[in-house]
Amino acid sequence: MSAAGTAVRAVEAVPATVLVTSGLIGGYATARATGNRPLGGAVLAAAGAAAAHQWWRRGGPATSAALGGLYVLGFGLSHPLAKRIGAWPSVLAVTAANAAANAVLVDRARR
Repeated sequence: MSAAGTAVRAVEAVPATVLVTSGLIGGYATARATGNRPLGGAVLAAAGAAAAHQWWRRGGPATSAALGGLYVLGFGLSHPLAKRIGAWPSVLAVTAANAAANAVLVDRARR
């Protein structure tokens, strides 16, 4: 098996819930710790791409579109929400919503 095939199999073993959680929390934490917002965005995008693979493989196009939209919406809504409740609570709230949706729509079907 090629290195790329091995990498894909490794990503497929990770639940989508873990990937979206890593992307949203990890992206924010990276941007905050380094002061480099584009680097945080890269973390967000990389985890989102890995999650999108899971969404497509386990749920098909409709589920992929719904969860992809929720992921982007969560990122977008975390900014105005942060002005009301604070940055970390905002990130955790949108992450919880994304994690719950992923658990129900793609990870539960995996078991």
